[in-house]
Amino acid sequence: MKLDPATLDRIAELARLDPGTAEERTILLTDMQRVLDFVEALNGVDTTGVEPLIFMGEERDVLRDDVAMPGLPREEVLKNAPTADSDYFKVPRVVGKG
Repeated sequence: MKLDPATLDRIAELARLDPGTAEERTILLTDMQRVLDFVEALNGVDTTGVEPLIFMGEERDVLRDDVAMPGLPREEVLKNAPTADSDYFKVPRVVGKG
């Protein structure tokens, strides 16, 4: 697949990114093309008879049991807050701003 500036613009729009200056756009387009070329090269590898790799090792389900443990006391946690109420962190309002 060959990337062109129009495709880069569409990807940037969908990702809500600013591709930057003309020079930065050229670098980004080159880098993205290199990634796609690499993936296309992988498509040419013969994987006949190769089982899909699900785990990197032979171990399975090595996660610890999910056990509730005591947390820190509220007073100690609130000491780290820049601003706190008696029981809560106080943060700037973010909902309802227009």
